[in-house]
Amino acid sequence: MPRKPRISYSEAFFHITTRGNNRRMVYCDDVDRAAFLRMLERIARRFHWLLYAYCLMGTHYHVVLHLPDDGLSVGMCELNGGFARWSNFRHGWEDHLFGRRFSSIEIVRDEHLREACRYVVLNPVRAGLVDHPGDWPWSSYRATVGEELVPPYLAVGAVLAMFGNEPRHAIAEYRAYVEAGLVLPTPGLVPGGVPEM
Repeated sequence: MPRKPRISYSEAFFHITTRGNNRRMVYCDDVDRAAFLRMLERIARRFHWLLYAYCLMGTHYHVVLHLPDDGLSVGMCELNGGFARWSNFRHGWEDHLFGRRFSSIEIVRDEHLREACRYVVLNPVRAGLVDHPGDWPWSSYRATVGEELVPPYLAVGAVLAMFGNEPRHAIAEYRAYVEAGLVLPTPGLVPGGVPEM
């Protein structure tokens, strides 16, 4: 049975997740991760995506983005397809890198946007890979709190604006909000961007 086409959107926020085929490793090393982020930057620039959060795990990745124009499906096809071709060439693979199509959950309320951003940067902590989100080099957390350069596709100003008007205060509030998530149960996000509690 053919898949249903995705609905086109503009001026929307999404939490995107893509998993490796049969939960296989998507990134074998830091060279793979760096190449993926370069491709993400190129696609974000081309389709005018503004990323609010991202995290590259071993078997999957998460992105929270604002989509000012339609272009989610085409952009994701180029990102996942381009990285799969590059990765297959680099590693000598011949099978599918990614499994099903990417998952996209529309985020419809500000508090859900904040929670999605927190959920994404806490992924490596909840997976037991690190103790603190700042210890994971492959997420947006460090750039958001001013610990590394902000890539051009990352909307740090917009993220921090959800936590205050003055930058230092907003960073402190963002840190506190993320760290509060370390002691909360892990929410699942359901369609509509509403956290399951």
